[in-house]
Amino acid sequence: MPILVNESTSVIVQGITGAAGIRHARLNLEYGTRIVAGVTPGKGGRFVDVNIPVFDTVRDAVNETQATASIIFVPPHTALSAVCEAVDARLELVVCVTEGVPMSDLLRINRLASLSGVRLLGPGSPGVITPGSATHAGCSMGIMPQGIFSHGNIGVVTRSGTLGYEAAWNLSSAGFGQTTWVGVGGGSICGLRIVDVVKMFNADSATDGIVIIGEIGGTQEEEAARWIRHNCRKPIVGYIAGSVSPGQRRMGHAPALTGNPLRNATDKMEAMREAGIHIATTPSAIPELFFTTPLLG
Repeated sequence: MPILVNESTSVIVQGITGAAGIRHARLNLEYGTRIVAGVTPGKGGRFVDVNIPVFDTVRDAVNETQATASIIFVPPHTALSAVCEAVDARLELVVCVTEGVPMSDLLRINRLASLSGVRLLGPGSPGVITPGSATHAGCSMGIMPQGIFSHGNIGVVTRSGTLGYEAAWNLSSAGFGQTTWVGVGGGSICGLRIVDVVKMFNADSATDGIVIIGEIGGTQEEEAARWIRHNCRKPIVGYIAGSVSPGQRRMGHAPALTGNPLRNATDKMEAMREAGIHIATTPSAIPELFFTTPLLG
């Protein structure tokens, strides 16, 4: 079984009438995702693309459609209220794509998600995708380029959207499809962290190998390595972005601001190696490690 989403996941899109909301709602719908409704306050009663009803509130949308998940495409200053609505409606999974959320709101969003038990990706998450197969439809929630993914047995968790896409493309090109691809986001504060997703992949019988795409800054990779060292026996390949960044460099994300990127990356890679994780020097080397090392039996 894939993790987080599958062909049965019913999805609402918060902010569906905005430019980003409608564009990605259509792309996700075309991929096979069951988008059952949209939400934009003040625009309830309308329809998007004829068959997607728009509601004023998340609760109204959930009551009418029994949706279980939400994608959020709203401006930064309204992200907190959007997540609050999704939590109040008791959704199981919330993907918040919005970047640039104020720090005070990030803290409140994180606490709200952890107290409620809602699985939150982001803010600043590119999304989650379970690729379709010959017998099952896929499910895509986010802004990923769906054509690069393929069905298989490798689980991918990434802090970086673009490098995560590159890893998926390289894996697919080499014949390694994915069970589920998960973008936790690169923000300083986020909902689900790398270790949370690794635990899900470890418990998933369909996932035989795991890929972790990390970045300089923050501690997520070390946290995951500590858990993996004592609890995970599945083969894992890791890659840390930013190790060649000269001087202080912000890789688009707050945790990546560090005085010594090389030292920070080295620490992460050392912790991962000690946990038995195979380290790739480039994203293109990820599938090579699955080929050249007896990782998948």
